[in-house]
Amino acid sequence: MLNLTPVPIKIVDCYDDGENTRHYQFAIQETEQHLSPWLKAESGQFFMLCLPGVGEAPFTFTTLPNAQGNFRALVRRMGSVTDALFQCGVGDIIGARGPFGRGWPMERLLNQRILIVGGGCGIAPLASVINQLIDSQQFIQLEVVYAARNQAALMLNPERARWQHLIPIFNVVEDMAGLSDGEFYPGTATGILPKVLHTFGEQPDTVLLAGPEAMQTAAAEYLVAYGIDPKSIFLSIERRMHCAVGLCGHCYLNEKYVCSHGPTFSWAELLQYDIAC
Repeated sequence: MLNLTPVPIKIVDCYDDGENTRHYQFAIQETEQHLSPWLKAESGQFFMLCLPGVGEAPFTFTTLPNAQGNFRALVRRMGSVTDALFQCGVGDIIGARGPFGRGWPMERLLNQRILIVGGGCGIAPLASVINQLIDSQQFIQLEVVYAARNQAALMLNPERARWQHLIPIFNVVEDMAGLSDGEFYPGTATGILPKVLHTFGEQPDTVLLAGPEAMQTAAAEYLVAYGIDPKSIFLSIERRMHCAVGLCGHCYLNEKYVCSHGPTFSWAELLQYDIAC
């Protein structure tokens, strides 16, 4: 039987991290039995954040829940739920349901050449997989492209600063005002792909994409033209998810539900379903 009752979570910490964006740490306030499903969360899955009397909205994990029930999520203020969350403070209790959906294909990433491309707040669903790969060191080559409109729109700044010391990161910004050429590249995520791909000795085995769907589509089409198999390119699709369990139809795409069949899909699947971004 489906359980749609949220569990209580406490706001443990939060800080501003990009334009109208905060990075939150939550702690699940439940028994060991209720915590168990959260400990099985996978990178790329999502949860529903519940604000009593206001509503729910989906977010992905930037850090997966640990044994103490602590996890992190990047939240951009853009609606009634996030407005209400931004009015809350450290120590306040709200709710969450999850985890839901299909995460990134982690088994395909072991000992592979991996390219990860995130745009704007699309870096959020990629953060935990980047951290897992860095911690495990089970890859041949790992490079990250992060694209933003301008300096104010740059997100996950502490995480990217740490990753920069461990793996190659290409930070790309359309409006370079206030930024130095030494640390950032002018342009777009798709525009820098030729330079990034040139740094791979062999073409990437697997590519993960997340961010604006137009960006993901352009990047996927470029990568296929470059010779990468559409089955090796994975995207995270955002849609208006409501129930999160494939019942309400808010995220219906062709015969699929993003909440239960996704949010991660291979480019080959999206082309087959005729639901390319």
